[in-house]
Amino acid sequence: MSFPDKAERAKCWSNRDEYWKCLDENAPKHSSTSGEKVPSACQAMRKAFEKSCPGQWVKHFDRKRTYEQFKEKMASGYDPLEERARAAGGAGAGATPGK
Repeated sequence: MSFPDKAERAKCWSNRDEYWKCLDENAPKHSSTSGEKVPSACQAMRKAFEKSCPGQWVKHFDRKRTYEQFKEKMASGYDPLEERARAAGGAGAGATPGK
């Protein structure tokens, strides 16, 4: 695929925005980079997004949305290290260190 011209880029961005809007309305915590299934309400928009954008752009935009979600969580007080410690504490309770 050659580099998209102005009209193709605009179509790509428009389809991306429509898809993201659908996710925000139907599955705000959905992460395309985690391998989660696309919500059924947004599948047609996802296909249009993938069809109108180069594959590398789709990958980039998926990562961008995931990163933006992470930044929002961090701004609201989310601490990934705290979450990891809680998970490890629950799973490893009673375990002997070094064994």
